[in-house]
Amino acid sequence: MRAFQVTSFDTSPALLDIPVPSPAAGEVLLDIAACGLNFADLLMAKGSYQDTPAPPFTLGLEVCGTVIAQGAGVSAPAIGTRVAVFGGKGGMAEKGVFPAALCRPVPDSMTAEVAAGFMVAYGTSHLALTRRAHLQKGETLLVLGAAGGVGLTAVEIGKAMGARVIAVARGADKLDVARAAGADHVIDSDDQDIKAAVKALGGADVVYDPVGGDAFKAALGACKPEARVVVIGFASGDVPQVPANILLVKNISVIGFYWGGYLKFQPEALSASLAELLDWLAEGRLRPHISHVLPLENAAEALELMRSRASTGKVVIVP
Repeated sequence: MRAFQVTSFDTSPALLDIPVPSPAAGEVLLDIAACGLNFADLLMAKGSYQDTPAPPFTLGLEVCGTVIAQGAGVSAPAIGTRVAVFGGKGGMAEKGVFPAALCRPVPDSMTAEVAAGFMVAYGTSHLALTRRAHLQKGETLLVLGAAGGVGLTAVEIGKAMGARVIAVARGADKLDVARAAGADHVIDSDDQDIKAAVKALGGADVVYDPVGGDAFKAALGACKPEARVVVIGFASGDVPQVPANILLVKNISVIGFYWGGYLKFQPEALSASLAELLDWLAEGRLRPHISHVLPLENAAEALELMRSRASTGKVVIVP
């Protein structure tokens, strides 16, 4: 089978022919229909992600596929079941083995492309805003990187929770995407002062930040008293240092959030979050946005779309 693999952190990932893996105890083998890409894939290719495995390994954190074989001790999901799974690796391939316990059945109404890119992006924003930030109806939510894979879902979920949403993105096209997702106000980070623009709109109760760097500093300066700043990631490449004096003066909380961490210490929180999100999807409250669907042979191009910030919403690979 074909797989897009990292063989060394000193070389670029490559599409290789490798043997089809056999599922070990507790695993299932999937015929992969689609793989949703994440910013973490870029970091893993360089060995700089917190959960990067040792090479060689196949990139692709989350997939949708059909169970075609079961390892020892596995009775569910049954062979023939269409599932989505966050496996942490192995998705950018024609087939892959994944823990059976992490597989979630996919509704018939959900396409493989949507299912493959749903779990991480929507799960991150939902759990971050509900469990960590405790976003309340009527509060103002500031979303940085609002047209990206997780940022766009934060705009949607914030609106679904009854917040007023301010979206920050780069360029008119991305602002249009954020506006279509429900943003009440948009700010172009290319030519507007984020801090001044947010303060002119009354300030932020909650900040959702997958960007870091100067955007984090600007958002912190536009926070209301008792605001909560949720740190999702550092797409800018700059991990900001938090000025504790500002936190003290305004009674601001800075909160870390890593969705994948809950798999290890509280997986039931992820299950409950996903169940609610699937209900919202069925009710039409969410409209997943996929800007690019590419074949496996164009995997390098797909990663470059994210690296260059040329994509909006999700980028999906189909074997």
